[in-house]
Amino acid sequence: MLQQPWNDKISNPAQIGGIETAVLDNGLGRGTRFAWINTGTGLRYKVVIDRAMDIADAFYNQHSLAWLSHVGITPPQPFSLKGIDWIKTFGGGLLTTCGLTHVGGPEADEHGERSLHGRISNLPAEIESIVQPDPLAGNMDMSISGRIKQTQVFGPSLELKRTISGTLGKASIRIKDEVINRGNTPAPHMLLYHFNLGWPLVDEGSQLLWQGDWESREGESAKIFKEGHDFRSCPPPLEEHKGGGEEAAFINISADSSGVSTCGIHNPQLGLALALRFQKKQLPWLTNWQHWGKGEYVTGLEPGTNPPIGQAKAREMETLLHLAPGESKKYALEIEIFDNEERIKEFIQPYNLG
Repeated sequence: MLQQPWNDKISNPAQIGGIETAVLDNGLGRGTRFAWINTGTGLRYKVVIDRAMDIADAFYNQHSLAWLSHVGITPPQPFSLKGIDWIKTFGGGLLTTCGLTHVGGPEADEHGERSLHGRISNLPAEIESIVQPDPLAGNMDMSISGRIKQTQVFGPSLELKRTISGTLGKASIRIKDEVINRGNTPAPHMLLYHFNLGWPLVDEGSQLLWQGDWESREGESAKIFKEGHDFRSCPPPLEEHKGGGEEAAFINISADSSGVSTCGIHNPQLGLALALRFQKKQLPWLTNWQHWGKGEYVTGLEPGTNPPIGQAKAREMETLLHLAPGESKKYALEIEIFDNEERIKEFIQPYNLG
């Protein structure tokens, strides 16, 4: 075993990093289970076990990476989602998962009634394992795994198996998901990873990094996502985004020769960058959400099986996925944080920022 700087200098591996579980005991989130994960690099983040193992707070050294809404963490509301109720418990956070059968606005048709962005983020996980790192034995990896069941009598019955993992000494987060149809009939399937980035990572002059053909959700009424407008540079808070002001672009994101799509953000003032990677064949679409309201200053990078157009529109366009009984689909994403100047230059070079 290689000599390490902590040899003979620590008693408890938690002195370097690891996973710590707890329960919130105050405020709106009272009773909600979570896990703090510390990578030992300055990257630490909070997995909300009772909210589909989504990620709330996330920090790199003193800098917050995620946007947190006014509401923050709340307990799951698994049986009360109607219309736009989803936003009442939308805490923001680094990751909010949308789906598993619908991503988009509320809608109703002959296939049923569907609320904003589906139910999955309002369902608690059953934790199956927590694997702690053991640096004294040379094992630097750690993980937390669980199952989240989105089910009802007569279906659809889908299950999300999620593992969030990392390695001591590496400023990265790995997410591996598997969505399984546990029912006895085919089930529609849509999935979107709603990554919400906030100040100070997101600030005036921060650069959004993505490549691919795009179209504005707002069409001809767009003020941000239109030709000739610099929608990749984060602006100051906008008066017109008070209340519900927002825009989004649907991006057919590019991939490299190995099929990996990469997007992210770079803050040159902080000397900090965040990269998000995923497989194009698994998640062919990226949505860039921008909401620059005063006190609600956020941008979203959102890989998905579809743009958030809703189940009805996806069915009409013949892009709605279906899982046969017993069938599953797997997804893998990775977030990495850079503060090394040379590494940042290498990361941003393909985006021709000038």
